[in-house]
Formats: sequence, C-alpha cells, structure tokens
Amino acid sequence: MAKIESLIELMGKLRDPEFGCPWDLKQSIESLLPHTLEEVYEVADAIENGDRVELEDELGDLLFQVVFYAQLAKEEGAFDFDDVAAGVTRKLLRRHPHVFPDGSLASFGKPQELSPDQVLLNWDAIKEIERAEKQEKLKQMGMAPATTVASLLDDVPRALPAMERARKLQKRAATVGFDWPELKPVLEKLKEEVQELEDAIAQANSADIEHELGDVLFATINLGRHVKIEPEVALRGCNSRFEARFRYIEEKLKESGQEIADASLEELDAFWDLAKQSGL
Repeated sequence: MAKIESLIELMGKLRDPEFGCPWDLKQSIESLLPHTLEEVYEVADAIENGDRVELEDELGDLLFQVVFYAQLAKEEGAFDFDDVAAGVTRKLLRRHPHVFPDGSLASFGKPQELSPDQVLLNWDAIKEIERAEKQEKLKQMGMAPATTVASLLDDVPRALPAMERARKLQKRAATVGFDWPELKPVLEKLKEEVQELEDAIAQANSADIEHELGDVLFATINLGRHVKIEPEVALRGCNSRFEARFRYIEEKLKESGQEIADASLEELDAFWDLAKQSGL
C-alpha cells in the first residue's frame, strides 16, 4: 500500500465511531483550524532554523491536517482526499500552460522561454478567469445573489493574518493599475501616515491613534511589496534579532551579578549596542 494510502486508512480508523480515538472523534473542520495554523508556523520555524530533520517531521504534521480535513469532509459527503488531489492537479495543469501546453501531463517536455515575471502575469490572468467561473458556479448553486457585483478582492481570505491579507489586497488591486508605478510616492505615503499618527497621538484620541497606526502598518507593508521584501519574513527576522540581542543583555547582566529588572535604561541600551556590534 502506498504511504499516502496508509495515512488515509489510519485517519479513517482514528475516526471510527466504535474503536477510534476520542479526541479525533470530537473534532470538526472548524475546531481543527487553530491546530492547522500552529502546524504552519512550526513548518516556518523549521525552515528558518535550517533544520531539515525538523522540517520533515513538521511537514508530516501539516500533511496529516490535510488528510484530517479530507476525512471530515468525506463523512459530510462533501469531498475526499482524492478529490482534493485531483482538484489541485487540474489547477496546476491549467495554470502552467507553458509547461503543459494542452493541459495534460502527457504534453510535458516542450521547450518554453518565459521569465519568472511572465509566468506570474499568466498565473494572475488564469486565476482571474477561475474567479469569474467560481462566482458563476456559486450563483448557479444559489449560494450567491445573482446581483452580486464580483470584486477582485472577493477571494482574499478574511481569516488570513492581517499582514498577509493586506499584502494580498494590495497586490490584487495592483493588477488593475491601482498602485504607484515607482517607489518614491510609496515612501512619501509612509511618511505622511507617520505624521498623521503623530498628530493623533498629540490629540490623545485612542480611536484615531488606532486608525492611523493601521494606516502606517498598511503603508509599510505596501513599501515591502514595492521593494520585493515579504513583510512577514522581514518582521520575523526582526523578531529573531530582538530576541538574540535581549538574551545577550540578560547573559551579560547575569555575568556581572545583576538582575535585569534592576538595570537602568542607559545600561540596557549600552549592552544593546554591544549586541549589535557583535553581529547579533
């Protein structure tokens, strides 16, 4: 039996009403969501740490989440794992006409000369066609009002982390020209938003401060998009540097017999500078 088939069979047994696992039997598609998000971030940690052994383990956990969802959907009569695999295969064949000219695996092997940027342009165009087809299908199924105006932003998931959703919203809007063509106005917009945040802070209006802080974050993410830096990756890197430098401060204070809570801000800043100078 293929390894994936064994995993699918195992999942079915875990959900067996008579002999299955009580915890697995209690789960629903909705209750699994927090566990899935946790597994995704554990995969990210393994990649950032360069730990291939851990990555293998975490990818297995993430795959199990997919199999779990498929089992639950199968029990509802919605779809099963084969449907999921077949669906993504069809999608990838369709979105790679430069690799599979007639949309079949058998057509692989013909030379093509597309740049990565051209591939992305084609990908976005094909996705736009798919969005329109999906909207039409929902209407036919009675799951969307016939008068609903389709939006480019319709399928940007609301459950995404806010930073990633902001990036996707910006990227989607940019496909129809709603974007600055160069970097300078993006930087100017960020400076403008920072000034508006300062003004809100000066007025001590908490609602305005929240609003303007959101605008600063949104503009920062837009800057990252224009300089081709993933904001999530940049922030995770910043988090790692902060953690390493703070741990350095703790270690240095411990070596001198001090408690960090008793150190002055000047002492902490001095050790912080030393941490930066050491390459952390």
